[in-house]
Amino acid sequence: MIVLGIESSCDETGVGIVRWNGDGTTTLLADEVASSVEQHARYGGVVPEVASRAHLEEMVPTMRRALAAAGINKPDAIAVTIGPGLAGALLVGVAAAKAYALAWEVPLYAVNHLGGHVAVDTLEHGPMPECVALLVSGGHTHLLHVSDLAQPIIELGTTVDDAAGEAFDKVARLLGLGYPGGPVLDTLAREGDPTSIPFPRGMTGPRDARYDFSFSGLKTAVARYVEKCDRDAVPVPVADVAASFQEAVADVLTMKALRACADLGVKTLVLGGGATANSRLRSLAEERCVAAGITLRVPKPRLCTDNGVMIATLGAHVIAGGARPSALTVATDPGMSVQISVA
Repeated sequence: MIVLGIESSCDETGVGIVRWNGDGTTTLLADEVASSVEQHARYGGVVPEVASRAHLEEMVPTMRRALAAAGINKPDAIAVTIGPGLAGALLVGVAAAKAYALAWEVPLYAVNHLGGHVAVDTLEHGPMPECVALLVSGGHTHLLHVSDLAQPIIELGTTVDDAAGEAFDKVARLLGLGYPGGPVLDTLAREGDPTSIPFPRGMTGPRDARYDFSFSGLKTAVARYVEKCDRDAVPVPVADVAASFQEAVADVLTMKALRACADLGVKTLVLGGGATANSRLRSLAEERCVAAGITLRVPKPRLCTDNGVMIATLGAHVIAGGARPSALTVATDPGMSVQISVA
């Protein structure tokens, strides 16, 4: 069975193609992505209308490249991100998926973007055991309990304000580093001292929700520190700020992820989402997993960012699990619950 996946929830137009192997794994046949990030850089963040227009322009060329790379004329099924995500961006991808499904006479499966970030790990590390998944990106920060990729995923916790990746972008803007902020802060942090500035760890008090996150206060603390430097007429130690901020984020994310593993008796932690490319998050997660006897699974950075392969992979799993095809009248769901695998 060959499944084609279409992803358009934010600023990447992704078309991926995989072959289901029948043993809980898939084989990658094509991975084509067109990003509009450069168009958003001038605004300091993603502009929904700009993203939607970019998807319209890139969908057909990206599809053609993927089919050529896989060496096929059409797949056996199509999976498409139906949510969560930007309303206009999702609409482009879902409309395209419906058109291709109708023209090729193949079934359509409208799947959850967040589940795709978990499923894509099977491409590198094999069948997915019961696990806790930590998804970190510019739009999402979720802690999930996954028992089976074809079954509903349970959300343990999420951010109550800014997503972790969003906080990286906002702090980079405060420091005049441009957009996107994650890569440049990660690079600068390697030259700084992560213990030099005691930035707060949000939602870690005894009365706070065990698995929820908050990064708004941390972002504000960085802003106040920069303002104080300006008032005192001293240079902002950008590398130290980057390192201390990054350490605070990675500390909270990994601490709560390992807490969830311990509480649930789960022995595998999976990281997913674009912000998991952060080197400190990966290294600290590895350190803490080794100490706790937890197996850490992290896809390569290319698969962590939004792409069509993750949607194709999730589609293959839900199809193998017996899911019924979605109706061609299925609507997008920008606020889709992570507990819904397929609509």
